[in-house]
Amino acid sequence: MKPAAGTRLEGLVLVLILIIVGGSAGAASFTHVHDWTMANSPDNTPGWFGWANAVISELVPIAALLTIRRRRRTGAPIGYPMVLLIAAAGLSLAAQLAVAKPGPSGWLLSAVPALAFMALVKLVLAPAPTTQPMAPAPEPMEPIRVQVAEQVTTEPAPPAAISPASEPTPAVAPEPVTMPASEPVDVPAHLLPTARFAAVQHEQATGAPITPAELADRLDITPAVAGQLLTTIGGVR
Repeated sequence: MKPAAGTRLEGLVLVLILIIVGGSAGAASFTHVHDWTMANSPDNTPGWFGWANAVISELVPIAALLTIRRRRRTGAPIGYPMVLLIAAAGLSLAAQLAVAKPGPSGWLLSAVPALAFMALVKLVLAPAPTTQPMAPAPEPMEPIRVQVAEQVTTEPAPPAAISPASEPTPAVAPEPVTMPASEPVDVPAHLLPTARFAAVQHEQATGAPITPAELADRLDITPAVAGQLLTTIGGVR
C-alpha cells in the first residue's frame, strides 16, 4: 500500500472514532447538565431550558478553543478566550459531579463524558506540529589542487682552481686608423625638384622629415646622392 493511501485511511478511521466517541461523550455530558439544571430549577420549568444550559456549557469551550487557535496564528492576546474555556469546562464538570453517586468511583465515572469530550475537542482543534523540511545536503566540494613547485637544490660549483698570477702583459697601443677622405659627390640638378617634392610629401604624410635612406629608396639613387640633395634643398633636420 502506498504511503499516501495509508495516511488517507488512517485519517478516515480517526475521523470515525472521533465522531463516535465525541457523539457519545457529548450526549452523556449534555444529559448530565440537563438533569442537573432541571433538578435545581423551579417547578414547571420547560425542558428546553435544561438543554440550553447543556448546549452553552459544552459548545462554549469549543468556540473558545477555536478563538484561541486563531489568535495564536495572528499573535493576538488569548486571555479572555482562555477564561471562557476554563469557566465553561468547570461548569460542565460541576454538572457531572452533581448528578453522580457520592464517592470517588461515582465522581470519576460521572466526569468521564465531560473529560472525554474536552479531550477530543483539544485533540481535533490543537494545531499539529509542522515538520520543517530538511535542508538539502551540501554538495561535496571538489578538492582544491595546489601545484607546488618542487624545490631544486643546486650544489655549489666547485671553486675554480687558483692559478698563480701571471705577469701582466703590456698593453699595445692601437695604431691610428686613417679614414679615407670622402670624395665629393655631384648633385644632379634635374633631381632637385623631384627631391624637394618627395621631401614635402613625406613630411606632410608622416610629420617627420625624410631621411637620406628614404629619399634614396624613392628616387632610386645612392644614399650619398640623396644626402647631398637634402643638404642642397635644406631637408636634413
